Amino acid sequence: MLVLEYKIKGTKSQYQSIDEAIRTTQFIRNKAIRYWMDAPKEALMNKVALNNYSTALRKEFKFVEELNSMACQSATERAWSAIDRFYGNCKSKVQGKKGYPRFQRDNRSVEYKTSGWSLHPTKRRITFTDKKGIGEVKLLGKWDIHTYPVKSIKRVRLVRKADGYYCQFAIKTEPLSESRIADGEIGLDVGLEYFYSDSDGYHEPNPRFLRKAETSIKHAQRQIYKKEKGKNKRRKARQKYARKHLKVSRQRSEHAKRIARNVCKVNALVVYEDLRVKNMVKNHCLAKSINDVSWGLFRRWLEYFAIKFQTKLVAVNPRMIPFHEKSDTDVNPKILATSKFFNCELRIANCEL
Repeated sequence: MLVLEYKIKGTKSQYQSIDEAIRTTQFIRNKAIRYWMDAPKEALMNKVALNNYSTALRKEFKFVEELNSMACQSATERAWSAIDRFYGNCKSKVQGKKGYPRFQRDNRSVEYKTSGWSLHPTKRRITFTDKKGIGEVKLLGKWDIHTYPVKSIKRVRLVRKADGYYCQFAIKTEPLSESRIADGEIGLDVGLEYFYSDSDGYHEPNPRFLRKAETSIKHAQRQIYKKEKGKNKRRKARQKYARKHLKVSRQRSEHAKRIARNVCKVNALVVYEDLRVKNMVKNHCLAKSINDVSWGLFRRWLEYFAIKFQTKLVAVNPRMIPFHEKSDTDVNPKILATSKFFNCELRIANCEL
């Protein structure tokens, strides 16, 4: 599934209509969660039952009826996704909290399926045809959505972000494979001092986007509390603060994407540490630095580009890395030990190929 994102340009009343549609989606999801909680044990609760409940909500509430019927089903599907994840964690006996479904209070998107919207022939405008009053809005962006047929668009999502409103198109298409420019073999050791150190001794610098923007973010946060609650100036100060965090998030994503693409483009085999970041961030001394380096995001992009460039990925247990001894050389002993370990793993992986 390919997702193309465009920024929306509309009027103030259209933005208010989008916000109303987002609030309606949140209402339907929360009502579906409550319906599941109050249901008796002998009742059969599944995805179909929640979709039928959305039909009952449309008959009961007029503002729900104004939203497209498939958008209402998408809202109940979000509720069922949380419920199904909770059931799955219970069956697999996941340690700790199982993720019991909770009510949502900060929803920022509404999702349409194959109805409730229509694209302009130029595919630079989109019209939402339900009764929420969104109407026709402009699409700003450089993605080539006109190269895909309309039938391949399976979902249209309106998202509210700190710097405006966006329209996302989920397109069903096969990923295009690209050829590698080299067939190397490499092992990656992620860390906090460096973004990663490979088995060849190269150290990728850690950009530390949050640390660099921390002073500006804290200043913007202090400006919020200087403004009176409920006033327009406080709302603008919150938006400015949110935009700074959004910029850091985008910087992390683009950096992880670029590095992962470069690694998979020149290597036929990539060995990396199978880290449990969720457990590591429980250390309050290192949690901010671990979140700033975004190992999980880097791993997801590695998995994506591995399919695109037909690169083999091997995840190894970090506890298997041997302890290093002090070395008189100028090279970091940890890197030497890691290099030897990854070279061993590379040979094992080659035997499995």
